[in-house]
Amino acid sequence: MSETCQGMASNFSFTLTSKTSVRLVEETVAAAPDGTCYSNEVEYIRKTIKQSNDYATTVLTAFDKGANIATYPADNNLANQLKLVANLISGGLGTKIYVVNIGGFDTHANQVLIGEPENGAHATLLKNLSDAVAAFSADCAALGIQERVVGMTFSEFGRQIMSNNSFGTDHGTAAPLMVFGSCVNHGIYGDNPEITSNIAPQEGVPMQYDFRSVYASLLIDWMGASEADVRSILFEDFQKIPFIKDCSAPTSTTDPLREIVASVNPNPCTDYCVVRFENTGHHVRVSVLNALGSELSIPVNKNLEKGPHEIRLAADSLVPGSYFVRIAVDDRVKTLKFIRI
Repeated sequence: MSETCQGMASNFSFTLTSKTSVRLVEETVAAAPDGTCYSNEVEYIRKTIKQSNDYATTVLTAFDKGANIATYPADNNLANQLKLVANLISGGLGTKIYVVNIGGFDTHANQVLIGEPENGAHATLLKNLSDAVAAFSADCAALGIQERVVGMTFSEFGRQIMSNNSFGTDHGTAAPLMVFGSCVNHGIYGDNPEITSNIAPQEGVPMQYDFRSVYASLLIDWMGASEADVRSILFEDFQKIPFIKDCSAPTSTTDPLREIVASVNPNPCTDYCVVRFENTGHHVRVSVLNALGSELSIPVNKNLEKGPHEIRLAADSLVPGSYFVRIAVDDRVKTLKFIRI
């Protein structure tokens, strides 16, 4: 069962790999409860079996009512999982969250082929992902459920920038995250990562959007959660990212490509550097990250007047190496690299 659906007291998920994997457990007739420890435990087991059977029956009913129209690629485990999801949604199953998975992205070795960086394990993984999502999206459209479904990828770790001696990459921090569906404001959120020639050992791609901001935005704009609940559960000053659109308003759109104009000088620096940026929004959060992506300080976290601003960052306490300044203005981010020598 997926830990994504783990609640405070129990797991709320139901695992299946196919219709035939859904089995009903025989419910036996037990003696009347007599208040003993043994009797109470037996009653708990019987109740659990009954609840599981009730849900399994609902799942099987959805399987029978649902269908698949699009053609899914063969020998693609992720596609097989998404095919089940489309079948169950079209069959009327009321589940709000489905979790599927694709492994193999822990590419410490053979991420690319020697002399062929466009081929290798990573390219194969991305093709499997792309083919599976394309088939699932086509199926949802053919079934008429495309405006009821939003998909999101997530992983527990990213990769470092530099390759290791095995033509792979080791664990990093930030990583790309994809959201797909007909009710998604499609586009690239954030800037293309700045990768310089002087990459520090174990340096990762700098974090731009906090993953909790993605979850928070999805919970509010798609799942209907209140902003107050999200702030209390996740974190207070998350960024609201407008990647979900109102499908009932076809002309509704949000431009995700606006860029924060900013700079950091001198770079490299010794004792200090000055961050200059244009505030075209309201709330501004400026943070300093090390090469591994850990947040070291937050010089600014408040509403600022619109217009140009500059912040003097002390660098004399930093050990020589690579660092990042992350500037967040409302729903936008800009990450700049600087080097302390």
